[in-house]
Parts: sequence; structure tokens; C-alpha cells
Amino acid sequence: MRAKTVLSIIGINQDNGDLRSAIELCRAAGAHLSVLVTALAIAPVGGYGEVSSSAWAEEREREVQSLSQQVATAKTLLQSSNISFDVDSLLTEYGWVDNEIGERARYADLTLVGGGLLAQNDMRWRVLDGALFHSSAPILITPRGRVATLQPRVVLVAWDSRNEASQAVRAAMEQLTAAENVHVVIVDPRASTRGNGEEPGADIAAFLARHGVNVSVDILSGGGRTVAEVLRQHAVDISAELIVMGAYGHSRMRERIFGGTTRSMLEAAPVPLMMTR
Repeated sequence: MRAKTVLSIIGINQDNGDLRSAIELCRAAGAHLSVLVTALAIAPVGGYGEVSSSAWAEEREREVQSLSQQVATAKTLLQSSNISFDVDSLLTEYGWVDNEIGERARYADLTLVGGGLLAQNDMRWRVLDGALFHSSAPILITPRGRVATLQPRVVLVAWDSRNEASQAVRAAMEQLTAAENVHVVIVDPRASTRGNGEEPGADIAAFLARHGVNVSVDILSGGGRTVAEVLRQHAVDISAELIVMGAYGHSRMRERIFGGTTRSMLEAAPVPLMMTR
């Protein structure tokens, strides 16, 4: 995946850490940075007459002002960055966030979500849902204290032979071929011709090797731990700079519920995490 346009989602109540990380990533990649400053609108509450309407209108005005201030701050920082950029704003209702984010992400090669946005509990899951499940572009999650990069030296690929994992590998192929070491990690595999193959990891390793990837296969035992716990610890053990994995979820009551491993990795990834669905 060669990123020429990177979409960075920024909230109105966070510092410039996410934006600075996005700037450095785009500078290194020679990519255009499209910043979307996003805020959740307070829904009006009926039944309380003019007083309630007035309070809602005042709160909405404060939201608009905060959004404008964050846009101005972002533009000031970007104007001194010497990269190609644009900045837009989005004030939307909670129920529409995923659709709005998905529409923006369709016109980017990569959606970047930093630790600052992830700390905003009121909107992080809706933003992630929109970026992952309403767009075909991969996302890159960058925890606080970590550097967002598209040029990792060591990559961990979480592999389970499912279509989502295969899509993630293809999306990250440029990063995999350029990396010094790529570890395909399989946790508690079951050997079968319809699952991981008679020799788990052999098929994906051969596929990657034909692309020139310096690949090894790590078969790990869960030992009572969750898959996410095993992946996180192994990423630290091998000094991975990027984790590549597929995202899983299912619909229920018109809400997108992330699968257990997907949600756990998003909540506590130790290094940058690239995901596709």
C-alpha cells in the first residue's frame, strides 16, 4: 500500500500530538495529508420549552466555536510543515459519525487514528467503525508515545487464514517487502486443509517469499491467554514496529460490534497497528 493521501481524524478536545505524528508520516512518505477535525453535536432534547431550546442553542454555538478554533490551530501548524495538506471540519450527530467518516475515508489510501482520538471515549468506536467497516481503506492506529511510520523495520502479521487477514496482508504488501524482518504469527493453529493448511503458516510464508519478503513463521501457544494478549507480548518480544491484522465485527441492532480480538488490540496495541476488514 503506497499512500498518496492520508486521512487524519482529529477531535476538538485533544492536543496536537496526533496531528504532529500525521505530519511526520506524510513528510516521510511524500503523501498529502487530509485532516478532518470532528466533533459530536449535542442532540436537542424536547419537552422543556424555550429554556431547553435556548440552552441547546448555546451549547451548539460553543461546539461550533471549538471546532473553528481547532481547525485554525491545525492550519497554523500545517502551514509551517512544508507538506501538501487540506483541513476540513465535521460536526455530526452520534448516530451518523460512522457513515460520515466512511465517506471521507473512501477518498484516502489510509486513515490515521492517533492516541489522542482513541482517548475520547464518546466517539472513538464510532470513528473506528466508520473507517474500518464503511470504507475499504486500511487504518493505522498509533498509540500515544509511538511514531507513526509506513517504513517499519520489523513487522508482525497476525495470521489465521481468514479472508480479513489476507486482505490486510495485501494492503500492507509495500511495508512487508521493504521490512527487514516479517514475522507471521499464528496462535494455537489447527492443521487442516480447510484452515491453516497441513503445515500452518507454510502457504502464507511461501506467498510472501515470492514477493521478496524476508519472512519467518512463529507458531505460538496461548497457554490460557487470549489471542490479543499473545500478539501484544510477541510484538514487544520481537521489537515490532508495526502489527498487521484483519478486523472482525458483526452487526446487531444496527450497531457494529467489534470482535473480541479486534477490540482488544484496538484498545491496547503496544505498537502501531494496521488493520483492514
